[in-house]
Amino acid sequence: MTTSSRTGNTGPTALQGTAPALRGTTPALLRTAAELDALPRPAGAERAVVMTMGALHEGHATLIRAAREAAGPDGQVVVTVFVNPLQFGEAADLDRYPRTLDADLETAAAAGADAVFAPGVDEVYPGGEPQVRITAGPMGERLEGASRPGHFDGMLTVVAKLLHLTRPDEAFYGQKDAQQLALIRRMVRDLNFGVRITGVPTVRDPDGLALSSRNRFLSPQERHTALALPRALFAARDRLAAQQALHERAKATAPGGDGRAAGLNRLGEARAAADAQAVALARPNGAPAAVRATARAILEEAAARGKHPLVLDYLALVDPADFTEIPDDRESGEAVLAVAARVGDTRLIDNIPLTFGALS
Repeated sequence: MTTSSRTGNTGPTALQGTAPALRGTTPALLRTAAELDALPRPAGAERAVVMTMGALHEGHATLIRAAREAAGPDGQVVVTVFVNPLQFGEAADLDRYPRTLDADLETAAAAGADAVFAPGVDEVYPGGEPQVRITAGPMGERLEGASRPGHFDGMLTVVAKLLHLTRPDEAFYGQKDAQQLALIRRMVRDLNFGVRITGVPTVRDPDGLALSSRNRFLSPQERHTALALPRALFAARDRLAAQQALHERAKATAPGGDGRAAGLNRLGEARAAADAQAVALARPNGAPAAVRATARAILEEAAARGKHPLVLDYLALVDPADFTEIPDDRESGEAVLAVAARVGDTRLIDNIPLTFGALS
């Protein structure tokens, strides 16, 4: 493959030797699998990979920085930039997806990447669309899979190919795409890929909107409507925390507790003591229903707006292991509250992790 020196910010270069890239210099730009295969691996250190479809923003930069920290100064960070046609149901959506490779190289360099692998479609799928693909299974047919049939099959297929091509020790993905992350983890476990999968928390703008390459398509008025997504998630999280805190405080007044109920009775506050004991003795059922109702109320209000309404695709409280719905009698365990909606012509997704029984 062609090589050139790494002096200054003079354009895409290829890595030479095993020394890591100097932070802030332009990463090696690799276009073919042969060039990627010829990229020297760091001796005695690890390679970390961050997979993207380009149009990099601060969320991607956070992933790259996490990979850089994990790989260490002697390790290697490879960022992939590939707009995967198998993930798009409509050609118009594929054509509309932003391509900003020059800016992506700058973002990757500033975040600490050593190399950017940006192949063309013919390089990733020589001979056309692959006849053999990874199937996401039942988990891939829920939520995003139901709204975008075949999306997760295409995603897992390209992730599998890129993992084989880049051969990393660790791969980093954003928790904003929670279902995608869960499926990648499942694929790696079920098919015995020798790689660690690490999720990185969602990065948000100061107004709360989760960073996404699609946000650039929102008008100022549409963005105002889109803020209902994080508002709904945060309100649901706060409702759960308040409900669980109330239950914990109330348990302290129950018979055999610390005697607070008796103290309230001595003060003549019999009704307060009785109410507290009733809450304490009750099972905390209904928390999942309360979480859903709190979020849905905010989303329905945004949907009722006149000129720039929010069109809800789904709101779901799911088990992060398989993305099945959490039952209303769930008292403990992890969950993901996920939402997808369209504002104008832009479809957005968001989610937040929740823990039931966290104070117990």
